[in-house]
Amino acid sequence: MEKRTLWRPQRGPQAALIKCPAREVLFGGARGGGKTDGSIGKAAIRQKMLGSIFNKVIFRQEMPQADDMIERAQDILCPIGASFNKVQSQFTFPAGGRLRFRPLESARDAQKYQGQNLTDVDIDEAGNYHMPDAIDKMWGALRGANVKMTLLANPGGPGATWIKERFEIDTNPRGMKILNHSLPNGAIHTRCFIPSKVTDNKALLANDPDYVNRLYLVGSKELVRAWLEGDWNAIDGAFFDCWSPKLVISPFEIPKDWHKFRSFDWGSAAPFSCGFWAVAGDDLQRPEGVIPRGALIRFKEWYGSSAPNKGLKLTIEEVASGIKQMSEDHTYTGCVADPAIFAEDGGPSRAEIFRRAGVIFKPADNKRVARNGAMGGWDEMRQRMIGNDRPMLYCTTLCKDSIRTIPTLPHDQKRPEDLDSNSEDHAADEWRYACMSRPWIAGKRPADRKPGFSDYKSTSNGSGDSWRV
Repeated sequence: MEKRTLWRPQRGPQAALIKCPAREVLFGGARGGGKTDGSIGKAAIRQKMLGSIFNKVIFRQEMPQADDMIERAQDILCPIGASFNKVQSQFTFPAGGRLRFRPLESARDAQKYQGQNLTDVDIDEAGNYHMPDAIDKMWGALRGANVKMTLLANPGGPGATWIKERFEIDTNPRGMKILNHSLPNGAIHTRCFIPSKVTDNKALLANDPDYVNRLYLVGSKELVRAWLEGDWNAIDGAFFDCWSPKLVISPFEIPKDWHKFRSFDWGSAAPFSCGFWAVAGDDLQRPEGVIPRGALIRFKEWYGSSAPNKGLKLTIEEVASGIKQMSEDHTYTGCVADPAIFAEDGGPSRAEIFRRAGVIFKPADNKRVARNGAMGGWDEMRQRMIGNDRPMLYCTTLCKDSIRTIPTLPHDQKRPEDLDSNSEDHAADEWRYACMSRPWIAGKRPADRKPGFSDYKSTSNGSGDSWRV
């Protein structure tokens, strides 16, 4: 009987996916890159290798999203003898292995699998997850000497920030490199980014040569770059679309006579963020241009280790002590923090613990959006980012987590005037507190005058608390 090939990986990224030795793989990076076929084809090959112990689950946030993928799985797997149970969304192979499709909306869903022995986990459209908590919990269900996790994702989703960081895409945009991640016990966890674009999917282009043309019609030029070119830095619909490289400056010695203050956002299950700010007391000539008097400069930050993927979890006392030590270079006054830390719940508030350590905060204005004619914190941030001739809000290159997270923050889909609070917004929150503590009103200078010291009038006091042009 003549044998025929039902599926084989295409040369390039799909073949690399099958052979990659890394324990955790990010596959994709553009629309039409062959992610679905790669995931299902790898399942067919892995069940051949592992036999009856093969136990794979492909997760989507919601099951209806998996319909097309299940149909494609039937095309590939049923002709090689797999039986499909539609009610259970499960394929069972002749040797006893199985492939299931399941929803994974939250970390609570992941708990259901903690007693299982999975050999493979694929997360389809991993970029739809704002944070990796639910995905990370699945490592507790992967058991055996040869387990694999594959994330299938495109740029531009709400999870783009953590995906870029995890797979070091900014410094390794072409991927195909094994990354070694050290675990607390000294073991090494391996990761690899395998980029795959529509131009790598020869089968799709042969069947639908017009597909690339349609990708040019999907929307903004940023979205086209993300979906067609796989550009992880192309941000479509970013909340802070006014973010600019002009806001990022090289570190410099902050003048002693400038006013300094801190802003702070606490997180017990999420990263905390502390910003150290200076208010420009004079126009300052920098290689990047003039920093105007009254501008806020975030010259350093501490993005906390309270989240598991940031290292050892710190107590509030340790955080207070750390901020105190980081504040020994300058005198800080007028510091602001999330009002939530002032709440008392059967004991001293977090603000009181900070005070005992010598770190004084006052409650920040926590208003996010405009209300009753008053500007919200996000508008204050935007206004300073835009400025007049020059921005009125800067951070140095030392503020890596701010630079990493703020430009990619998405809108809240149900409340577009606000950003999505499920995203990694901790640094942005305390930027907002800082801006609300020093309101700035934009205006126009006379066209025949260059910016100078006299163009800036304080609306508050000599500390530069707020400035008006």
